[in-house]
Amino acid sequence: MVPAGILFEHPSSLEHDPREQLAEHPDTPQRIEAIDAALSGAGDLGWQRRLAPAAQRAELEAVHEPALLDRIERLCAAGGGQIDADTFVGEQSYRAALHASGGATALVRALCGGEARLGFALLRPSGHHAGRTRAMGFCLLNNVAVAAALALSQLGARRVFILDWDVHHGNGTAEIFRRRADVLFASIHQGGIYPGTGALADAGSGEGAGYTINLPVAAGTGGEVWRSLLEHIVIPAAAAFAPDLVLVSAGYDAHRDDPLGGCRLDTEDFAQLACQVRDLAVRAGAPVGLVLEGGYDPGALAACVLATMRAFAGEGAAQSIAPEPIYTARAASHVGHYWEL
Repeated sequence: MVPAGILFEHPSSLEHDPREQLAEHPDTPQRIEAIDAALSGAGDLGWQRRLAPAAQRAELEAVHEPALLDRIERLCAAGGGQIDADTFVGEQSYRAALHASGGATALVRALCGGEARLGFALLRPSGHHAGRTRAMGFCLLNNVAVAAALALSQLGARRVFILDWDVHHGNGTAEIFRRRADVLFASIHQGGIYPGTGALADAGSGEGAGYTINLPVAAGTGGEVWRSLLEHIVIPAAAAFAPDLVLVSAGYDAHRDDPLGGCRLDTEDFAQLACQVRDLAVRAGAPVGLVLEGGYDPGALAACVLATMRAFAGEGAAQSIAPEPIYTARAASHVGHYWEL
């Protein structure tokens, strides 16, 4: 029996706990525990569950400088500490990060190898803020970037589309691929908050000009704006790009209940985003892999993960939405220089 998808997980995700260094830190193991509880309560969804391996050093060095890896490993081996104002590690954090990246690489190996058309790396710590030389924003290693680079260099992928719907801009991913034309990176995010990057006018550089799509929105923005930007800006560009692999940096902190974000999406909005991306992937004939990013209200996070898993597996229909007159028109005036919308 072909599984609906493959789910990668590892116990080390529960061992990384920044509260050992900062008691009130919002990135807690309870995030994974809430997801596990929701999956257990949902019954058999038809997904095959696998343990995530640890990433190999060469896979990590494809996107990160060796000195960064050494610094994180040494800090954890010494018992942990503070990397920046937001990022803390304990003794087991580097191990957790290796498995988080390893789950993402195992995910693309399975997808590119034809084992499944859908997968989810449900692991932490998150990764989309981590750059070539810097860990930041709760992120140690850039899991989705490591996976995309591996798919392109070793697994036969020629064009990878990465969608980041975390409320925070995926600055690390954007910078890693900003000069490349074989990765289309699109981010819908709240502007004016951490990390302060992701301006609409930033479309990449060099050979990668046009292959970065940044779509910032204001605090208080609801699902209708996010869905409009996805349907009328991102999806047409991604369809023209014709990816053979689709990856999603799946953060859920744009949910209205999240304590760190200021947007107003609900669970059904995330299901609709998933339906749109699912249908794009079907039309492109590309498999889809999701990599967990943010989401700091455990209940909302768990509900959204479950809803998007169901949507990507085929449940529900994408509902078209009219173009939002301000954000979508403004975005089209920029993105339309590079892509026919």
